[in-house]
Amino acid sequence: MRKEIQKPKGKRVQTRQDIEKKKKMIVKTFFTIVALIVIFVIGMIANNFIILDNNKEINLVINNRNVTSNLKNNVLVENGVIYLSKPDIANFFDKYIYEEKDNNKIITTYEKKIATIGYEDNKININGSNKKIYAHAIKKEGTVYLPISEMKDVYDIEISNIEKTKVITMDSLKREQKKAIVKSGTAVKSSTNFISKTIDRVKKGDCVIVVSSNNGYTRIRTDNGKVGYIKSNKLENEFTVRESMEEEKQIEGKINLTWDYFSQYGSAPDRTGETIDGVNVVSPAFFYLDKNGNLRENIGSKGQAYIEWAHQNGYKVWPMVSNAEAATESLSITSKIMNSYELRQKLIESIVEKCVKYKLDGINIDFENMKQEDKDMFSRFVIELTPRLKEIGLITSVDVTAPDGGETWSMCFDRNVIGDAADYIVFMAYDQYGVSSTKPGTTAGYDWVKLSLNKFLKTEEISAEKIILAVPFYTRVWTTNPDGKTTSNTLSMKNIETVVPQDAERKWDDDLKQNYVEYTDEDNKKQVWIEDIASLKAKLSLITDNNLAGVGSWAKGMETDDVWQLFKTELSK
Repeated sequence: MRKEIQKPKGKRVQTRQDIEKKKKMIVKTFFTIVALIVIFVIGMIANNFIILDNNKEINLVINNRNVTSNLKNNVLVENGVIYLSKPDIANFFDKYIYEEKDNNKIITTYEKKIATIGYEDNKININGSNKKIYAHAIKKEGTVYLPISEMKDVYDIEISNIEKTKVITMDSLKREQKKAIVKSGTAVKSSTNFISKTIDRVKKGDCVIVVSSNNGYTRIRTDNGKVGYIKSNKLENEFTVRESMEEEKQIEGKINLTWDYFSQYGSAPDRTGETIDGVNVVSPAFFYLDKNGNLRENIGSKGQAYIEWAHQNGYKVWPMVSNAEAATESLSITSKIMNSYELRQKLIESIVEKCVKYKLDGINIDFENMKQEDKDMFSRFVIELTPRLKEIGLITSVDVTAPDGGETWSMCFDRNVIGDAADYIVFMAYDQYGVSSTKPGTTAGYDWVKLSLNKFLKTEEISAEKIILAVPFYTRVWTTNPDGKTTSNTLSMKNIETVVPQDAERKWDDDLKQNYVEYTDEDNKKQVWIEDIASLKAKLSLITDNNLAGVGSWAKGMETDDVWQLFKTELSK
């Protein structure tokens, strides 16, 4: 009989599997402890001991944003003067900065300032006044550098050079700035992640700039110029150092501008006792360039009475500056002015002087018939004029044609730049078929106006709130004689009913959104695309649909009485 082996009572014998399982648990526990120690050490290093962000090159912080990685060239510091390259100034301050080859000067504009600086003299001209500075523009390896620390008044900034951390800060004086006091010492992190680089440390009592706050963290800038994050509960006593400076709009709501044209040979109309319901801007024909390129005025006592009448009735006065006589005389006169910095500045000074003298509210630049190759230089004129007018609280508006057509009529405008630089760009949405056309057609068909406006908005990328859509108070009577020759005459809205026969059939064109009439007069074929309340209402809908700045109308005195109520109603939608 087989004898069984008795196992000891109360004691379990370990199998090989048990031993292996125990070894695995020990190893797992060991590596877990090691991992925790590593995480703890990394956290301690990142959060408490080692500052990993030491600058090897100069870092540039503009408005609490480190832009060093976006620099095209290094920031230079020579003899205490900070230099920024022309491409970098173009990137951060003035995208229209320009080097005038004729006088070997750099021209830069910003907000309310236009400044000129050269390569030799330690002086700068700001808005027509010379100022002594301690440096000038320099060139290094073909790159132009400007002494930006000497140009703080131009760009309206304050600059600090923190040498120990190789950080330069530049802050706009128009932006809000807040500060707070540090409650207890802490690390400043590069992000809000648990493990992130320590870029600086702050201690109790330090005053830091508050950039923004979110989800329990505050983004700050330290005295060392480092921008990073700390927990919001580490700060107290937040206070505002500087309020943001917002530009006040001259006109609230939609602009309703009408041109009051009386040519350089006429005189301002007497509008005593008259009001124009809904209008808030009038643009009388006060200024023009003569055949020698000089700015002439057509104001006199009647013009001054007109300004007084407008202001008494709450209308802003943006007189028109026309190059009509100069353009008629020769394309080269306007071209000569546009291509010379000195002549541009002479014209700008004259405009500013007239505005101050007559207490005007703005200017409407109406330059037409210019050379296509002068497109960029006309833009320069607008770029340089606008800050001078802004400085004295005035508006710059510029008239342009539709973005299709002839070289001297349409291709002479860079609408994108004009729309960006000026306060308003005025689209003269008429003369689709104009005085020079040999083919009859509408003055301003809705479909053409809409198509052109879409080019302003989408192709030219102009902000809708800067576009004034100008509509016509006139049409044309087209006459085709038995030989097939076509001519046209301007017909004011107010005279349509007396010129077009009452028995002539009017047909609505839904593409043009106009009534069309055709009739015969002494063997001549007559054609009229009528401008009336219905056609204007359709065009005004484009202002509401696209949230444009407002409407302009050419010209006062050609309208029917009911248009002003229409404009007032449509613009209030």
